[in-house]
Amino acid sequence: MKFTVGIAMSPLEQLPELAKTAEECGFSSIALPDSLFYMESQSEKYPYTPDGNRFWGPDTPWVDPLIGATAMAAVTEKIHFYTNVLKLGSRNPVLLARQVGSVAAMSGNRFGFGVGIGWAPEEFEWCGVPYARRGARVDEMIDVIKLVLGGGMVEFHGEFYDFDKLQMSPAPTAPVPFYIGGHTGPALRRAARVGDGWTSAMMKYDDIVSTIAELTKLRAEYGRAADPFEIQVVCIDRFGKSGYEELAAAGVTDSIVVPWIFDGLGFDSELSAKQDSLRRFADQYIQGSK
Repeated sequence: MKFTVGIAMSPLEQLPELAKTAEECGFSSIALPDSLFYMESQSEKYPYTPDGNRFWGPDTPWVDPLIGATAMAAVTEKIHFYTNVLKLGSRNPVLLARQVGSVAAMSGNRFGFGVGIGWAPEEFEWCGVPYARRGARVDEMIDVIKLVLGGGMVEFHGEFYDFDKLQMSPAPTAPVPFYIGGHTGPALRRAARVGDGWTSAMMKYDDIVSTIAELTKLRAEYGRAADPFEIQVVCIDRFGKSGYEELAAAGVTDSIVVPWIFDGLGFDSELSAKQDSLRRFADQYIQGSK
């Protein structure tokens, strides 16, 4: 099982050095979250906390994940980066294809595209996109982005997006993996149907196990049982050597961890303290497994 560092809500100036340290320690990837803005009042509950409230505030720092990945790729050589997850629903797929292709090219194919729909109506409506039929729209967005990233002269004529022949260059020299986020039935079906993997928000172990079983069943139904498939999770009730062994045995391929939180440090802690946490975690759980 691989280990990915989650860098959510860290001060932006820390990110390049955190990426360099994570690479030195043997972490596989950096996971970059996405938040467009903080609306003063939310019209829908946040789906990944028990009370539906956000666990960050208006001054919490967020970097655009595509820009953050490019900046960190520039100071590293091996470590990979993926969005966990970028909210597709409020964005334009043609513009996104240009951005994703650029990150893939400038990182040397060290970028994976983790995508979800987005939970907040405000993010859709204030960016000029209807909240209604968001699932069907995102399905078409994924088709558009994959088509354009494939290279060559392409055209698309769908229900939501329509364009004649165009080409974006350079196209990625290797396919950009798509990791589909979400815990709902439609999200799992989308992951099984078109994803190179599934990525979770915060989940308990038992829920992870049942979700993996459902994904296995769905992938068989779509004729994709033999295809490589990543299972990236943020598990909130399994830790330590035995906990990670349980996750690996359950089929998890990538555990997303925040080592400084395990050490009782906050998201805004000093860079050196976070680097020490990365090294301690790697000494315990990564170096010995190589």
